[in-house]
Amino acid sequence: MTRVTLSTSTPKSVRDGAYVAASLAARLPLIVLEARRVSALLTAGLHGRGRAGPGESFWQYRAFSTGESASRIDWRRSARHENQFFVREREWEAAHTVHLWIDRSASMAFSSDLTSITKADRALVIGLALADLLVRSGESVALMGLTKPTASRRVIDLFAEALIAQPAGTDETLPAIPLTSRGEAVLIGDFLQPVAELAPRLSTMASLGAKGHLVRIVDPAEALFPFMGETELLGVENNQRLDIGDAAAFRAGYMATMETHQTALERLCAEKGWDFSIHTTDLPASAALLGLIHRIAAQ
Repeated sequence: MTRVTLSTSTPKSVRDGAYVAASLAARLPLIVLEARRVSALLTAGLHGRGRAGPGESFWQYRAFSTGESASRIDWRRSARHENQFFVREREWEAAHTVHLWIDRSASMAFSSDLTSITKADRALVIGLALADLLVRSGESVALMGLTKPTASRRVIDLFAEALIAQPAGTDETLPAIPLTSRGEAVLIGDFLQPVAELAPRLSTMASLGAKGHLVRIVDPAEALFPFMGETELLGVENNQRLDIGDAAAFRAGYMATMETHQTALERLCAEKGWDFSIHTTDLPASAALLGLIHRIAAQ
């Protein structure tokens, strides 16, 4: 009989509290190293926002408009043209904060035989590498519910320390924090909870006009359900067991349910004007991060 289980068989009572903190502390050095490697690989992929605003970097010249202060005119550039004045615009680089949330609920501890990394560790690598890239591009970043916004080049270390200091429980949920229109959210998790439970929290975040990005982390076994024969499923939030019988017969219903859930997540994000992407843990972290930073830069 095939058995689909957590990557650890540790009971819930032991996974809580001190055990969770110790387990994370033991894994974080390698996670941090991988996050730094991925960030270094993609450093050239994000160079500020490409929008006019109060930053220091030159963005573009544009024609002077009637009613503007003459102090804004770039006289050197304007001297090259007859009867035309130009304004030197600067790039918007650090005018808002990106709020990052990394799912650390029990279901994120899952990994199958098809990959060597848990969903939790992959989410941490993507999240920490993203924070480093954003800081390098002039942004402020905050771990939602854990840290204040920071633009420190030590952001990976600061976030790692915050994660160890406040380990998650098995029932961690997305906080409902309203973000201003100058804010932006990046949510990384498996989002297996009913969409009806997730919708009010996303609505609260987006209520004041904040933009957002939802990155769903999926184990390849969850995406493919490649099991055969008699199969028993073990719960990740508890130790309940479910004998589903023949896996091949069960697969069609499972895939239909997953597709319905996925469609509901996509529709929810579209309603809020947020983007949605999926990352399976058998692919490199850089694959998810590259697309994400380009979408953030395009906001």
